[in-house]
Amino acid sequence: MASFNAGVVCALLVLCMFVPSLATVYTVGDTSGWAIGTDYSTWTSGKTFAVGDSLVFNYGGGHTVDEVSASDYNTCTVGNSISSDSSGATTIPLKTAGTHYFICGVVGHCGSGMKLAVTVGKASDTAPSGTGTPSTPAVNTPTTTTPTTTTSTHSSSGTTLSPIVALFVTAWSTFSALALT
Repeated sequence: MASFNAGVVCALLVLCMFVPSLATVYTVGDTSGWAIGTDYSTWTSGKTFAVGDSLVFNYGGGHTVDEVSASDYNTCTVGNSISSDSSGATTIPLKTAGTHYFICGVVGHCGSGMKLAVTVGKASDTAPSGTGTPSTPAVNTPTTTTPTTTTSTHSSSGTTLSPIVALFVTAWSTFSALALT
């Protein structure tokens, strides 16, 4: 009986290695990052953003990532941001559905193209995103992050992560519990 249970746990573990996580981490601008001269409308085309995904902004000094209202996005108005970060590595978790607007808060940078609008669908939505119909964005607090192996600086479709580590721990706990009985 114990060997049967161990076999089931191992089979589940192998199966889970091939199941991708539902969340995607998108590196804004891919290798260009968050910079003047990148066409972010083109970057968003064909991508589907969902609640639970994250945007990673990589940029040098002299830039910011400001989440703003639709009105401030359309007029490139700085100084009224919902949230702002200038750390050089900003991760924005997409927690709510709707269109979210980001600009560089340095005067003149938004007008030079440093602006991004992403339409976020519910976790189960599959409609492609784009600049979409303006709506009032929800408040998202940016978090500062350091580059890790969970982000990709060159993937235009983002990076999906396998839940293997969590499932390995769960499987190991289950196996240990079964072995003790």
